[in-house]
Amino acid sequence: MGLLTGSLPDFPWDTLVPFAERARAHPDGIVDLSVGTPVDPTPPLLRDALAAASDAHGYPTTHGTADLREAVVRWFARRRGVPGLDPAAVLPTVGSKELVAFLPALLGLGDGDVVLHPAAAYPTYDVGARLAGATPEPCDDPATRLAAGGVRLVWLNSPGNPDGSVLSVEQLRDVVDAARAAAQRDGRPVVVAADECYAELAWDEPWASDGIPSILDPRVTGGDLTGLLAVYSLSKQSNVAGYRAAFVAGDPALVGGLLEVRKHAGLIVPAPVQAAMVVALDDDEHVAEQRARYARRRAVLRSALEGAGYAVDASSAGLYLWTRPEAGGQDSWATVADLAELGILVAPGAFYGDDQHVRIALTASDERIATAAARLSGA
Repeated sequence: MGLLTGSLPDFPWDTLVPFAERARAHPDGIVDLSVGTPVDPTPPLLRDALAAASDAHGYPTTHGTADLREAVVRWFARRRGVPGLDPAAVLPTVGSKELVAFLPALLGLGDGDVVLHPAAAYPTYDVGARLAGATPEPCDDPATRLAAGGVRLVWLNSPGNPDGSVLSVEQLRDVVDAARAAAQRDGRPVVVAADECYAELAWDEPWASDGIPSILDPRVTGGDLTGLLAVYSLSKQSNVAGYRAAFVAGDPALVGGLLEVRKHAGLIVPAPVQAAMVVALDDDEHVAEQRARYARRRAVLRSALEGAGYAVDASSAGLYLWTRPEAGGQDSWATVADLAELGILVAPGAFYGDDQHVRIALTASDERIATAAARLSGA
């Protein structure tokens, strides 16, 4: 049992249990803004597509159906400014977390290889490096760090979880150029993988008007996808977290290698889910409706937080408000405790490598968001 767990940190969410109990003790119940799991119904057209494909007596293909891969190509061209993607360079995954966790191992990384990830980051980037025997390294300036050598994988996350920060075309291009220079210098490939799962949820300008840039954008790549991967999930934009519907796309050689390993491992997205993904990717209306719900909840919650003496930093996109007491200096666990007294459960920044902020999710119903706002105003 210790083979995989020995080098891993404790599962962070277990430490939040006492604060959840405190929040549940509130007379009007808990408002859980901690995990960020979607609460709105899965759109009927996706459920209908899933049901229509439920006679799935044969094994699905690991590579995904041609219809699915072509739908991803259409989506990248229409929504992300990435035209002409090769359908062969698309691969469905069982949610995005499993790919994040296993990508270093699937790429053959191990002892002596460095995996860079943002300083305030989703913990699975760190965990994935450890599972492969590689070295995780928090870094907010990967372009500079790449010059020092030893880096084999760079994780970018834009929009960021937990902080909602967005990387510009220029910032993305700087990292890609630095990775390619390092690969040429060292004679070893350097992969840049971008977790873009919140890309449809832009709030601030210029991103709300212009869209969130992708690592596969021609302005970033110069038309060359070598060494680049984009990871995307439909969980948030389409309320299908339970479907585990995601994909990776980019460098055809890298995707081909991932495909071969995944064939051996049996990592396959179920056929009905693949059918539902096609419908989800081709329909922009349900995504716009969900974005509008989150925009409404975000405005209510942000106003209440700021009125109660909290500052919201970054948070230009995504599903979270990256928050701290306006006066500053308070440990994130103390802020979790303060909000738990109001019956509001949030995640400490300590889970993500930041001791000053808390992550507050927008994933609660309109009624519970309004309840949280009223409690903050009363406090």
